[in-house]
Amino acid sequence: MEEADKIQSLTTHFSQFISDHKKNFMERVLEHRTRYVTIVMEDIYQSHNASAVMRTCECLGVQDIHMIESSSQWSTNKQVLKGSDKWLSILRYRKKNWNNADDCFQTLRTQGYRIAVTDPSPDGVPIEELDLDTPIAIVMGNEKDGTSPFAIENADVKVNIPMVGFTESMNISVSAAICMNSVLTRLRASSYPWQMKEEEKALLRLQWYKKAVNRSELLEREFLKSIQ
Repeated sequence: MEEADKIQSLTTHFSQFISDHKKNFMERVLEHRTRYVTIVMEDIYQSHNASAVMRTCECLGVQDIHMIESSSQWSTNKQVLKGSDKWLSILRYRKKNWNNADDCFQTLRTQGYRIAVTDPSPDGVPIEELDLDTPIAIVMGNEKDGTSPFAIENADVKVNIPMVGFTESMNISVSAAICMNSVLTRLRASSYPWQMKEEEKALLRLQWYKKAVNRSELLEREFLKSIQ
């Protein structure tokens, strides 16, 4: 069986266990989902901050989250997440004694992303002026040190949030929300191909269906065995 046919068959099978209301809701969410922009979090050590960023991304329609975990391991905060991580694709880079940021950046560039690192210095591009003609990955640094020297040196562009107060920086979850909202508002008003391709939607739809159904792994095995 071809992969596309397998995905369609499994989707049809799982569909019978999900209400029409929920399926329609998923379709509306899918229409607004994007991989054109993604968030990278680098060594975030407070779980509530990483969880808040994930929840914001899910609410705004960003599907992929990249977690660099060289010095700090990501842990969840369920009270903050409110189940949002269930619907996200979370990619983790966490080898020991390794340049995980380099691995992450190479992966992103292979996928066609331009890397924008957040940095409060005045020589950065204001987030509302960031060029969106290619897919963009926005890197958020940790709570204490910000983005690493490696990230700054190897990014394609530095971006900042213009501020007029005495304080140099905002909380990471607030910064991520402002950046995401700015970028996504402009993207959705543009002609850039920010929506997912149909084959991406098909695979993600199946993944969501399986997450919405109890004992999905068992049901999948039994179904595939029945059609062999």
